[in-house]
Amino acid sequence: MQDRTTGLFLSHGAQRPVFMLAVAALLIGAVYVVVNGSGRLAALWLVGAGLGFALYHAAFGFTGAYRTCIVSGRSGAVRAQMLMLAVAVLLFFPALAAGSVFGQPVRGFVFPAGWEVVIGAFLFGIGMQLGGGCASGTLYTTGGGDTRSVITLVFFVTGMTLGAWDIERWETLPALPPISLPGTLGLWPALALNLAVLAGIAWLLTQREKRRTGQVEPLFRRPKASFLSGPWPLAWAALALALLNFATLLIAGRPWGITQAFATWGSRFAESVGWADPVFWIYWEDPTRIDLLHRSLAQDATHLMNVGLVLGAFLAAGLAGRFAPDWRVGLRPLLAAVIGGLLLGYGARMAFGCNISAFFSGVASGSVHGWVWIAAAIPGNIVGIWLRPLFALQTKVAS
Repeated sequence: MQDRTTGLFLSHGAQRPVFMLAVAALLIGAVYVVVNGSGRLAALWLVGAGLGFALYHAAFGFTGAYRTCIVSGRSGAVRAQMLMLAVAVLLFFPALAAGSVFGQPVRGFVFPAGWEVVIGAFLFGIGMQLGGGCASGTLYTTGGGDTRSVITLVFFVTGMTLGAWDIERWETLPALPPISLPGTLGLWPALALNLAVLAGIAWLLTQREKRRTGQVEPLFRRPKASFLSGPWPLAWAALALALLNFATLLIAGRPWGITQAFATWGSRFAESVGWADPVFWIYWEDPTRIDLLHRSLAQDATHLMNVGLVLGAFLAAGLAGRFAPDWRVGLRPLLAAVIGGLLLGYGARMAFGCNISAFFSGVASGSVHGWVWIAAAIPGNIVGIWLRPLFALQTKVAS
């Protein structure tokens, strides 16, 4: 017989052992971070868990969203991204213009926009479709029990580390200086421009979807939606991600990022097994990064949020009753995960981040490089979709 607590929180199909393990890991991790780090870092650990929970329950991925939109015309997931970005710029722009919120200094991700970003984002786009996920997608599907994503993640870290080692090859390519739209145009004109562009993209996608499918996929409705066990409407996840990214800005003083931790993981591993001495790489000589090689991971916000994200998705999978790893991965899909992961990591290093730190957080920060990133990543996704059949990966999407 189920006890009262289980009846309140677990649906009939939930996996109680997975749920209990996920909750225990999150709570023990939070206590450990408070003791060895700080309460602020523990809060970011829980924000990361919230991100993973939201991503899993809405199956909110960038990779599948772009493939579905490109191949079938169904645009719900991409329009949800436009909603997410619209809410984010409404929150971020005034806060960044003020320079601080509740006494906490805040800064955005504003980086140069040049050929390095274009090439890196293009490679990242190909890697998305071959590896089966972007940065956030790979993490949340790993937490949800997708075994091919584990392979993609390992080689994502490898590619990011190789990119850090090989940084000299690309850093002299022509680029515009960092450009902040609010800083250049002013807060309100920049905000109006971004909202108009996002609304225009959503409208165009809606019209295209009507022509190709005869209907428009809803954002705020999903059959049998449940907050705890899912599935979530796409709009729920869009709003949750925007709010949690803003929470990251308030707590960490900068937006949500993912891939910086991958370079740290890979470089530390290479150093620990004697393969390299990363401290002498130009990438790690940057004064904003050097301490990451020596700081305890319990004091690294990006690392903690990544692990929290995986555990949040693990919790969501347990509540949904869908945690069922299957290690039977065919040879060609396995090869695609390896190649895709390497392209994801190497491309993310070149492009100042992934779909989260470069695109989502970049656009939310008002940076031109965020828009350049997505403009280059979409053609990369198209090439990746074209390559998928070579690796026995499905290209068609369910109707």
